[in-house]
Amino acid sequence: MRTPVKRGIAAAAILTALLAGYRLGAGKWPDPRGSDASSQHGILTTSSAPQKARKVLYWKHPDRDTEFAAEPKKTADGRDYLPVYDDQEADFAEAKPKEPPMGAEGAPKKLLYYRNPMGLPDTSPVPRKDHMGMDYIPVYAGEEEDGGTVRVSVGKVQRSGVRTEPAAMRRLVRPIRAPGVAKPDERTLLTVALRADSFIEKLYVNETGRHVREGEPLFRVYSPDMVKVQVDYRIATSSGNREDKGALQRLQNLQVPTAVMDELKRTREPVISFDWPSPVSGVVMQKKAIEGMMMKAGDEMLRLADLSSIWVVADVAEQDLAQIRVGSKAKVTFRAFPNEVFDGRVTFILHELEMATRTAKVRVEVANPDHRIKHEMFSDVEINAGDGEPARLSVSVSALIDSGNRQVVIVDRGEGRFEPRSVKVGLRGDGYVEITEGIKAGDSVVVAANFLIDAESNLKAALSGFIAGPAAAAPERKP
Repeated sequence: MRTPVKRGIAAAAILTALLAGYRLGAGKWPDPRGSDASSQHGILTTSSAPQKARKVLYWKHPDRDTEFAAEPKKTADGRDYLPVYDDQEADFAEAKPKEPPMGAEGAPKKLLYYRNPMGLPDTSPVPRKDHMGMDYIPVYAGEEEDGGTVRVSVGKVQRSGVRTEPAAMRRLVRPIRAPGVAKPDERTLLTVALRADSFIEKLYVNETGRHVREGEPLFRVYSPDMVKVQVDYRIATSSGNREDKGALQRLQNLQVPTAVMDELKRTREPVISFDWPSPVSGVVMQKKAIEGMMMKAGDEMLRLADLSSIWVVADVAEQDLAQIRVGSKAKVTFRAFPNEVFDGRVTFILHELEMATRTAKVRVEVANPDHRIKHEMFSDVEINAGDGEPARLSVSVSALIDSGNRQVVIVDRGEGRFEPRSVKVGLRGDGYVEITEGIKAGDSVVVAANFLIDAESNLKAALSGFIAGPAAAAPERKP
């Protein structure tokens, strides 16, 4: 019985020692392996490490999340503002720039204040957050915003694909397209007709569409009136030994060919029948003469036309007519030659419109040396309306934000600042639009993602108008 009693007393002593060690060790059971083993496993038995000093960033109202102070301050009822430490702003170090940007002289820019990230007209002398947890944006010297500029962060500009181009003087080529029809050049049309009653003894050119050269015989003719004038000329010249001007003039009035007159002067004998030469080179458009028939004086025998140049008559819409000038270059594509473009030039604009279609006839002259273009061919005409006009201040069409009654371009002022400007527009063409008022040459305008910046500007204006009353009652906090 004595041995079990001794063992119970020993167990009670050990339990008492363990409880004492728990209290002394701040709620931790002592490690039976000693202090060395505890330190190796990261178990701190005593608080010997020094604590890191905490930095106060600012003081805030104990009840209101929107009231802050740069120095210790008391509320209206005498309570202290609560300090906010740097370890309580987990993202402050990331949001705050590591160092201020450099100025033109190479020195760091002076920090002026922090502005509201949503464009609200309030500022803060110290870093802070708005009610949604967004960091206020630092504003340095030279970066103060006026009412007409919008600031967009560099990261947002890059992610949104904002792209700029300078406004420059350009010659705006405005293509005007219209359907057209090929016609013969009316200036080359010629009618072959005799000035005396005649008989067609032989018809050399006896088919429509045949090409003839100047001087080539068209037909052989016998005319009693022409023979009589030749006889009169011979009588007049043989009696006076001098050329009778009256008889010579009568031969010229009847348009007797030169070869016949030379033969008459040489032989003094009248030529009874002779070949009638072609007065020009061209194509037979119409043929009314028939071999063996008698043609009265003035009757049309043949109609010739020179097809080395062709007219294309285009039907231009009334609203495009004022932009076309005589001399403007044009490109013509015929349905018969869809892969070939013919160069032309505007030579005339008809003085009246077609009442039914409200179109004007515009004449384009096209070279046709190989006679491939046939009259009455359908074609598509593209006229460069801006050809020959002076250069105009213009920007890309994508830079213009047109709401119907308001036209705006976004001007890049650098360092993430953008200014929407109202402009007046003029002519358009070749992917550009003329700006007559609002910007000057060299201004960098946004040509891509400009609707994003315009939305930022409209949001800023809306917010400013929404809080205009409260902002006037409570003055802004500025440094």
